[in-house]
Amino acid sequence: MEYRRAKIEGGTFFFTVVTHNLREFLCNAENILLLRQAFREVMSKSPFIVDAIVILPNHIHCIWTLPPGDSDFSDR
Repeated sequence: MEYRRAKIEGGTFFFTVVTHNLREFLCNAENILLLRQAFREVMSKSPFIVDAIVILPNHIHCIWTLPPGDSDFSDR
């Protein structure tokens, strides 16, 4: 499979992440807390701004903006 990735420093990106086998576990409050903790840990090492996020039972939609000079969204 060939992926195309935009390499835009300080860019804003939209993406969707789907749970494995479309399992609906993101509607559980405890799992949302774990997701928030994971975001905080990643953001402390590789900063980014969450412009918008929608969390649904089996997927999330996000819009992130990277810091100036950084184009490595996939590291996050």
